Amino acid sequence: MTGISSNIVAPGATVELVVGGLQFTEGPVWYHETGSLVFSDIRGNVIYRLEADGKLGVYRKPSNFANGSTRDCQGRLVSCEHGTSRIVREEADGTLSVLASHWQQHELNSPNDVIADCTGAIWFTDPVYGRLAEYGIERPQQLGFQGVYCIAPDGQLHLAADDFDQPNGLCIGENGKTLYVSDTRRFHIRHFNIAGPGKLEDNGIFAVTSGQDNGCPDGLKLDASGRVFSCGPGGIQVFSSDAELLETLAFPEEATNFTWGGSDLCTLFVTAQTSVYRLKLSRPGRAWPFAS
Repeated sequence: MTGISSNIVAPGATVELVVGGLQFTEGPVWYHETGSLVFSDIRGNVIYRLEADGKLGVYRKPSNFANGSTRDCQGRLVSCEHGTSRIVREEADGTLSVLASHWQQHELNSPNDVIADCTGAIWFTDPVYGRLAEYGIERPQQLGFQGVYCIAPDGQLHLAADDFDQPNGLCIGENGKTLYVSDTRRFHIRHFNIAGPGKLEDNGIFAVTSGQDNGCPDGLKLDASGRVFSCGPGGIQVFSSDAELLETLAFPEEATNFTWGGSDLCTLFVTAQTSVYRLKLSRPGRAWPFAS
């Protein structure tokens, strides 16, 4: 671990392997009610559920090459499907409702990561990765841009920004009025004021994820102290609310995403290529619905 001493990791804590031997893990979501973790294996075309006793089971297969997931304000799982270009919500009876699939009669690129805010709106990023054979189903792009969208509480889809290279991870700020978005190929994190459903005011670049090691801005979240955690070169980079790099948390494989878990929300569950890891932190993450 590198950077300024910031007491981010709990004393004596080390990185632990939770699950290994998978293909490309992503999209972790914590269920505090059951102490379980749901996450995707994109290349495996499956969503898994890791129970509190450590037993790993299939949650949904096929998953349509699902990537990021979150829980909405009612606790329902909302997922990004690379293979179908859809945002889907799992209903109480287990059926899937399609929340978004097209923009102006064109298929979305491949929804990648998703977050719900306190108003009931759902925000998601739409890069092209799921249209590559490596991460989904190879097929031509129908849209001429890669954007960030918002599904308003009334179900209407809004295009909020269309000037990204490859938008990826995203999260909501402490006040519920700030949206942070990773732009993977540009290696930076942008931040916006949320002016309403689908309405963003650009505040420019929040931070640049720099370093010589493997990794790029991907999963992105805030902890309860307002620090910004972002996948990046060398692992997970932790920034202060003023964008000062505090520390880089290293893992045996390149980190793709993460979420807070455990009874005290002090356990960081990290999806990293073929595995899931965990690391005990000194301060808690943020509680659902902003945690995933």
